[in-house]
Amino acid sequence: MIPFSPPRMDQKIVDEVTDTLLSGWITTGPKTKRFEKEISEYTGAQKTVCFNSATAGIELVLRWFGVGEGDEVIIPAYTYCATANVVVHCGAKPVMVDTLPNSFNLDPQKVREAVTERTKVIVPVDIAGFPCDYDQLWAIIYDNEIKKLYTPRTDEQKTLGRIMLMADSAHGFGAVYKGKKLGSVADGTAFSFHAVKNLTTAEGGAVCLNMPEQFDHEEMYRLLNLMSLHGQSKDALSKMQKGAWRYDVTTPGYKCNMTDIQASIGLVELARYDSETLQRRRAICALYDQEFANCDWAITPTFEEGAETETSYHLYQLRVSSATEAQRDAIIQFIAERDIAVNVHFIPLPMLTAYREKGYDIDHYPNALANYSNEISLPLFFNLTDKQVLEVAAAVKDGVKHICSR
Repeated sequence: MIPFSPPRMDQKIVDEVTDTLLSGWITTGPKTKRFEKEISEYTGAQKTVCFNSATAGIELVLRWFGVGEGDEVIIPAYTYCATANVVVHCGAKPVMVDTLPNSFNLDPQKVREAVTERTKVIVPVDIAGFPCDYDQLWAIIYDNEIKKLYTPRTDEQKTLGRIMLMADSAHGFGAVYKGKKLGSVADGTAFSFHAVKNLTTAEGGAVCLNMPEQFDHEEMYRLLNLMSLHGQSKDALSKMQKGAWRYDVTTPGYKCNMTDIQASIGLVELARYDSETLQRRRAICALYDQEFANCDWAITPTFEEGAETETSYHLYQLRVSSATEAQRDAIIQFIAERDIAVNVHFIPLPMLTAYREKGYDIDHYPNALANYSNEISLPLFFNLTDKQVLEVAAAVKDGVKHICSR
């Protein structure tokens, strides 16, 4: 069996986790704080807050910004449901836009057309780790006509004075946009450290903060931590100081902090991320490209754009240009019968019951539908061997020949 994306677990991680378990400190503590600091150093972010998921991080930032009933948040129709769910949880409306033709990332022109006086946040998604066109998104946000539409309600919204750019880069850790690591490009950037991600903490995520100078990043860090710990004014580490037991609860918060057990995995992963993880993933993608180079039906992923923009190599999203959705599904079944696990990223939001029943219609997002209908995500993980890559490619080719030539 060739799995889709198992995590890399080895003795280094076992040793670091064991060290944490025997330290007497397993919840949010010194290793989580160290992990946050090292993520900031890696990405160039001004401050980083770790959570139990990227989803929680995005929602808390939206709530910090005051997003609520009557507000709109622009998101791509082509993304995982988490991007939309957090907007709904805040009481706001997800405004979905289509992707670019033959791209999995959102169309900036559609974003511009979707902005109204209710728009508070734009949440682009770096699908597969390939950066969105942030220059165009910033140009939209700072356009005088767009700024005239902006109608702030909360102090945070008034202080910012424009639409917030909160990137969902769940896939994008390590990706580079025009020479800058993702995490230092948008106002806020959320990364996922779920088990299938390039860098894992089993479950977990982080938000990198890069707000304008009128914001105090230390204060924002304090508030987001407070919100992630039931609104309690002190975390467990602070309360352990001599005589420092007393605390207050200043807001009815949530419970979504990262633990030191999770952070200990992340610290090992981060230390070898560029030197090992990205190098191996890049090599696997190059081998897939080589195998599909002579297939006239194969639309292979984009990994670089110019000299200074590069993906994180999170997914190998192959498209079978000649396949219908039904044929794509049959190809996946054919591959599965060879004991190879593949996937589809993603079913567009308007096709999901929860959003279809809210009135979203996939016919309004033709590019998203076209990109989804013939997409197959191939196995991609650190321990995938070259021999296995060749087996996967052969199975895909045989599947396309068997299904599409009928």
